Amino acid sequence: MPPLEPAPRHDPLPPESLRRRCDAAALGFVTTADLRGDEPAFGQERAARAVRFAMSMRRPGYNVFALGSSGVGKHAIVRELVAEYASEQPPPSDWVYVEDFARPAEPRAIELPQGHGRLLVEDMKKLVQDLQAAIPAAFATREYATRLEELQREFQAKHDALFSAIEATGASRGIAVLRSPSGVVFAAVKEGEILSPDQLEKLPDEEKTRLRATVQELQTELSDRLKELPRIHRELRERLRELERSVTRYTVDGVMEDVVRRYAALPEVARYLSDVRLDVVEEAALFRLEKDEESPIPPPLRPDRRLVRYAVNLLVDRSECPGAPVEYDDHATYEHLVGRVEHYAEFGNLVTNFSLIKSGSLHRANGGVLLLDARDLLAQPYAWTALKRALSGGRIEIEPLSQVLGLSTSESLRPRPIPLNVKVVLFGPREIYYLLAEHDPEFASLFKVEADFEDVIERTSEAERRFASRLAAIARRSSVRPLSAEAVGRLVEEASRLADDGRKLSTNVRGLVDIVLEGEHYAAERASVSLDVEDVDRAMVARTERRDRIRRDLVEAVTRRTILIDVTGERIGQVNGLAAVSLADFTFGRPTRITATARIGEGRIVDIEREVELGGPFHSKGVLILTNYLAARYAKQYPLSLSASLVFEQSYSGVEGDSASLAELCALLSAIAEIPVKQSIAVTGSVNQSGKVQAVGAVNEKVEGFFDVCRAVGLSGSQGVIVPRANVDWLMLREDVVLAAREGRFHVVPVDTVNEAMEVLTGVRAGEPDADGDSPAGTLNQRVEQRLIDFAVVAKRFGELFELGGEEEPKDRDQSDGRSATGVAVSAARPLQASRKPCA
Repeated sequence: MPPLEPAPRHDPLPPESLRRRCDAAALGFVTTADLRGDEPAFGQERAARAVRFAMSMRRPGYNVFALGSSGVGKHAIVRELVAEYASEQPPPSDWVYVEDFARPAEPRAIELPQGHGRLLVEDMKKLVQDLQAAIPAAFATREYATRLEELQREFQAKHDALFSAIEATGASRGIAVLRSPSGVVFAAVKEGEILSPDQLEKLPDEEKTRLRATVQELQTELSDRLKELPRIHRELRERLRELERSVTRYTVDGVMEDVVRRYAALPEVARYLSDVRLDVVEEAALFRLEKDEESPIPPPLRPDRRLVRYAVNLLVDRSECPGAPVEYDDHATYEHLVGRVEHYAEFGNLVTNFSLIKSGSLHRANGGVLLLDARDLLAQPYAWTALKRALSGGRIEIEPLSQVLGLSTSESLRPRPIPLNVKVVLFGPREIYYLLAEHDPEFASLFKVEADFEDVIERTSEAERRFASRLAAIARRSSVRPLSAEAVGRLVEEASRLADDGRKLSTNVRGLVDIVLEGEHYAAERASVSLDVEDVDRAMVARTERRDRIRRDLVEAVTRRTILIDVTGERIGQVNGLAAVSLADFTFGRPTRITATARIGEGRIVDIEREVELGGPFHSKGVLILTNYLAARYAKQYPLSLSASLVFEQSYSGVEGDSASLAELCALLSAIAEIPVKQSIAVTGSVNQSGKVQAVGAVNEKVEGFFDVCRAVGLSGSQGVIVPRANVDWLMLREDVVLAAREGRFHVVPVDTVNEAMEVLTGVRAGEPDADGDSPAGTLNQRVEQRLIDFAVVAKRFGELFELGGEEEPKDRDQSDGRSATGVAVSAARPLQASRKPCA
């Protein structure tokens, strides 16, 4: 076998390519105190245009779903845009609930101009107080007493006339009619004297018989005449009632004159006041009773329990609203959205009235904008259904959830619905938006505007300056001292690192705000007038130290050889791969040993992680891709008689992603060619079926993870990481990694193909195939090809040997190349079938 040719030189990346710096001098300021800080929608212009469009549309259904990752500033940007829109809109109406005297179970909703709701409440309160004073006073006048006395005399005259006729009839017949507390008594009279019982007994029988018959006749006549008494009483009551109405009507008209005149231009209020007038006339007795001093109802729930029917329930008050309302509901339950009817206990029962109707966020946002979090809304039972029902129907109905579900049959208030005119903005992650769009048929018609917030934006000089302006606004809003230009530059670099791309800036301001606040703490300790780069660095280091216990434990496990990772020497079929571990909001990289074995077989590569169900679908896909790469690249002219295995050593949890497929392929090629690879070089990257190396995620953390292990063991100057060339622009490595690269103690080498990666790992030229598909002699690929040919030849010979032992040749066998008609090698199956008949 010819000697192996050395590989061409693959230069590592220069240190300046490992981290894209921000030139603080080019930002154009000394501290953020020099900046206006007015970049609320920086980087989110597209989403801002969507929100403005939705606000300007006057048709139903143009509500907004603001989707994007947490921390990109969706709430702050939308709130500012919505506040701008709301300030240009006229204030909406007030809404009140009042008693419907004809249907008390269905309180009436009345719309009033801004500020008139509070006025109506006060006017009705004062009106009730005036009526409480005026009505009793009207009934205490001499005029009323005189008219009442006349009615009573008239009734008494009719009553007396009725009995006088009976008395006269009885006197003419010798019977006296006497009225007593127990009723009417008849007594015999002789010579003007009432006979005693003894005297009556002494009378002749004929006289006694006559007197009894006379009494009987008088009783019958009295009974007939007494039947007129109910009619007389009824007539008296009606006349008394009419007298009371007349007095009350006259009094109420005088008291209500100003109120009626004040609201004459509002038809609904005028109609309500007319109903109040009629009801007060009918229920005047309520104002003539003593105040309800012994009611068990707490005072806040009643001015007077009996007169609450004339109160006004101010549901929505816009008196202090300069424009359209903007309401944010952070607890959007069913009742928080549509409102509720409260109850109180009285004598062991729950009772209610229209004054206990409470508004929901839809009422308060009516005429403006309602902001809701989609995740919280969907977590509340029937809240999403209630919102859709209100938006679809264009009205708000207050109905207890128990009645909606049919769980209650008790009678309750049914407030009249209120017309709804509101813009709703839902905040949520992308997955919720797409799930609703796919599974809820009403969603698309109710939320027609998608405001998709960017996670990252292009990093240009202009973007850096605008980013600085945004940081200035954050500092001002958070009441921290101004940031120096150098501190802003470091935060710009951190934003690129959060974006996982040196040419991008992350729009996630939440983490940067935390860094600013923590940097302010350290700046205050130094009594500095500004927040400087050293404060930012100290805050970021402290944040990492608080989170990296597991990372430090893993590095210690490597140094103590608990986890076997070699960073020196060479090994066959063994490569250091790189994985990223995410714990909450902290991500770090860790090296993992990947080993491969190769032997004669039936063309199968066993992914041990998949076999034991620790490998996810993306990882399995990567292994299948490298399997097909091997077959297409090295076994076009002969069967792939290879049996290989791949495994992540000391991996006891799930493996997902294809970013280790390049490392797995390199380990497999090393095992096949029996050429050792350098353990001082770790590998990250995925491959396609053509052997091209593709970009992977978390490249910064992966490089730093291997650097931390190498530094813990000891940097030798030969250590480094192979990364996809497509990831070079993504690099935003830590300062200590950049410094080590500048000093030549650590390297980052970019590659485009598997061949380049193998040359870096082995120091052997890979070799490109010629027109016939053969690689040059002395190259790594020629060694791989030769080994696979040897496997195929040996497999074919063993297959023929077993066939001579008595196995019949398959009928579809192609004798020329040892392959079946389908092109699949059959030699591997022969040893299993012939094992019962050893060769002679």
